[in-house]
Amino acid sequence: MSTTVIILAAGKGTRMRSHLPKVLQPLAGQPLLGHVIETSKQLHAQNIITIFGHGGDLVKNTFAQENIDWVEQTEQLGTGHAVQMTLPILPHTGTSLILYGDVPLVRKETLEQLLNATKETGIGMITLNVEDPTGYGRIVRTNGKVQAIVEHKDASDEQRQIKEINTGIYCVENAKLHQWLPRLSNNNVQGEYYLTDIVEMAVQDGLEIASIQPQQAFEVEGVNDRVQLSALEREFQKQQALTLMREGVTLTDPNRFDLRGSVKVGQDVKIDINVIIEGHCELGDFVEIGAGCVLKSTKIASGTKVQPYSVFDSAVVGEDTQIGPFARLRPGAVLANDVHIGNFVEVKNSTLGQGSKANHFTYLGDSQVGTGCNIGAGTITCNYDGANKHKTIIGDHAFIGSNSSLVAPVQIGNYATIGAGSVITRNVADHTLAFERAQQTEKANYQRPQKAQK
Repeated sequence: MSTTVIILAAGKGTRMRSHLPKVLQPLAGQPLLGHVIETSKQLHAQNIITIFGHGGDLVKNTFAQENIDWVEQTEQLGTGHAVQMTLPILPHTGTSLILYGDVPLVRKETLEQLLNATKETGIGMITLNVEDPTGYGRIVRTNGKVQAIVEHKDASDEQRQIKEINTGIYCVENAKLHQWLPRLSNNNVQGEYYLTDIVEMAVQDGLEIASIQPQQAFEVEGVNDRVQLSALEREFQKQQALTLMREGVTLTDPNRFDLRGSVKVGQDVKIDINVIIEGHCELGDFVEIGAGCVLKSTKIASGTKVQPYSVFDSAVVGEDTQIGPFARLRPGAVLANDVHIGNFVEVKNSTLGQGSKANHFTYLGDSQVGTGCNIGAGTITCNYDGANKHKTIIGDHAFIGSNSSLVAPVQIGNYATIGAGSVITRNVADHTLAFERAQQTEKANYQRPQKAQK
């Protein structure tokens, strides 16, 4: 049976106090709605229908690459009204999961459990037992069977004592949605069309409502303000940290670690505090990441040690390499095995061969560095002429003296040596010493200018 996912994402999110629509607020580096869409794709949903409203153009543009059917809710008349908007394009066969763009962390496994529970009944829901149900719709049962959902404002004093609440997540046969949704009424305190009324309609039709509860309460928690967003972020990061530690990763402090994407890890990986991982990263066996590092879409091979406060973006790093502290690898940086990149060294769109070293205050841009090279402190490759980028090629076992400027395009030969403080504008042959300096001038008994006395 085909599965449709209906995502309610039309809310403004006033309490966020933001120009950004609520469903675009970031959690773990991804918009709230993005998490729900990703889960829907993992379920292999045949259709993903997203109901948009406030900031609709921005929401749609953010997910322009996704295969989504968009439906606009121009008036905010309740959850039932929102789902009603999908009826013109909702298939008449199959089953729909009804999810929310501001409830981002419901797990695929939980939704699969709901789908399976609904097969026999045609309608199912996720409920949750909580200590303080204030503000939530209550699940009213008779002899253990769900009879209705009563909103808090409409509930009697007795019903308000019920601890089991409605999460708003449903699984319903599409044929029944086409039957029930047109019959919704707004005859209630809020004057809204409640989606919850379909439960009572199902009971009237003699159907039993299946129900499940999530493994973790945070799966069904929504986000209405930045306090809730922050709390959900920490819950999510805690779960990711636990997963990594079970995979053998040592996290110095799981509470000070952020995974804003995905990571593939080898054995005996160590990650210090305040490390942020974005995009998809891969860390080989025995990799160590120092405090405060940021890794984005980067692969690091086994045995490499990264010192604190280094920043990587779309880099590839070989085995047994030493990097940092305060190093920066930008897109296109490819380091071979046993390379050393030291403090305040920046590498962009460049390759470094095995055993090469740039240990201090160096910029290597659009460069090809051979094996066994030594790049002295303060060296820069001058790769940009104001209009175009040019390449610097440094041969194997070259020695570049401190404070040198290599003006691209230029090629430094194998075993060549560049004297400290040189500005090299022409190619240097193999086994050649090249240096460029102005004549040194000296003045004896020189009197340095003095500050005026006050």
